Amino acid sequence: MAPNKIVPVGDGFWNIRGSFKVGGVLDVGTQASLVQRRNGRYLLLDACNIDEPTREWIAGQTNGGEAIDAVLHLHPFHTVYARKLHALFPQVKLYGTARHRRLAPELAWQPETTDDPSVQQMFADDLELSVPRGVDFIPTNENLHFSSVLAFHRASKTLHVDDTLCFAKMPAVLRWWKKDFLAFHPSLAKVLERQAGAAARFREWTKELLERSRSLENLCAAHTSVLLRGAEGPSIEARIEAAVRSIEPKLAAHERQFG
Repeated sequence: MAPNKIVPVGDGFWNIRGSFKVGGVLDVGTQASLVQRRNGRYLLLDACNIDEPTREWIAGQTNGGEAIDAVLHLHPFHTVYARKLHALFPQVKLYGTARHRRLAPELAWQPETTDDPSVQQMFADDLELSVPRGVDFIPTNENLHFSSVLAFHRASKTLHVDDTLCFAKMPAVLRWWKKDFLAFHPSLAKVLERQAGAAARFREWTKELLERSRSLENLCAAHTSVLLRGAEGPSIEARIEAAVRSIEPKLAAHERQFG
């Protein structure tokens, strides 16, 4: 197992970079985040493979895990490490999606799912949780990993996002052309609901995303990298605005077909 990297994002937010190998060969990485709440307690966002030094660090921050209020699993297709994280901190309340509950039914999941408005309200003092509209949250085609619950942490001005938005640094040989990029997951066209108004609903959600992004200084993306305050290049708001513009042809094509 590759060692974790703990990224201190700032103001009570730490991003944990983990390893995830496709086909056992290509390491595309994955993430979890530890968030300190306004009341001094903690939340864990998502799960990755946690090595022993990282487990000890989390335990040191959280009184052996006793100060962690909940683990919030935010992406229905990020399920591999849910059991392993629970085994490390078994006393912590678990919130996940319907797919988490289906694949690990033996775990003591809370009745509310992370895409439910009641969970958004539950943690609203610390996080703003947002679910994309107009797209299938859990598609029947399990190769389509677009949708997730986006978590905005106000105190650190950080967005934790899995797959829905992808940020990557370009390989060294291509940096003469572009140093990095931020884009929506390429499966968008395939997950838009096959009904009238779906593209419009997604477009309206992106407007809300842009509004939220005005205050962002950090972005933590699942399989790629983190974009931190002070990074070279456009602001996160400008990057997300460009990503929104780039998907308009897909939304327009969907409207022509479904209305």
